Amino acid sequence: MTTGALVRVPPRARRGEVVEITAMAAHPMETGLRPGADGRLVARNIVHTFTCRYDGAEVFRAELHPAVTANPYFAFTTVATRSGPLEFRWEDERGEVIVATATIVVE
Repeated sequence: MTTGALVRVPPRARRGEVVEITAMAAHPMETGLRPGADGRLVARNIVHTFTCRYDGAEVFRAELHPAVTANPYFAFTTVATRSGPLEFRWEDERGEVIVATATIVVE
């Protein structure tokens, strides 16, 4: 399975500014209901948890279920409080983890 992530974080923001963050992971989100080429069901494997941490503090969390489409996409806001890293983490049912990072500079 090819996995990866695209994240968009404003490179700069004013202290107290509400900023939009977007994140998408490349993941097939197999429900366990689709037949494969051999006619047997493809094993279920979905991203079950997505989290975003800003300078170590969790600012967004989502619990996902089989009805979520492949390549889950999130858009959310947070308040720019200080310069620091954002860590994005997707965890699937097979124990695979996709991690992406970005940094915001707060002026």
